[in-house]
Amino acid sequence: MAVSIRLRREGAKNRPYYKVVVADSRSPRDGKFIEIIGTYDPKVAGHNSSLKLERVEYWISKGAQPSDTVRSLIKSQKKTRTASVASSEPVERPSESAQAEPAAPASTAETRVEE
Repeated sequence: MAVSIRLRREGAKNRPYYKVVVADSRSPRDGKFIEIIGTYDPKVAGHNSSLKLERVEYWISKGAQPSDTVRSLIKSQKKTRTASVASSEPVERPSESAQAEPAAPASTAETRVEE
């Protein structure tokens, strides 16, 4: 059985919404599928897709062939994931003693008591 990773169209007329599915390549576009592994909304600007990359890698390792559009979605998803991982890494900061501000003078009531 030849397996492919492709888009399955859903949504209303002139309002497409796609699910990324693993399906037998002989089944129709909106027909039977094996597993849903993501979504894609072409009408939304910016981050418009979500994929389970672990499952994508699993199916590709089993021989599934992604369609051209799904291949580009996978590539962009991997790029955003690596960018988010890089941005979430801790940034080195100077030690707290170097950043510590000098202590504020005691309040006037405390200074009068000391006198």
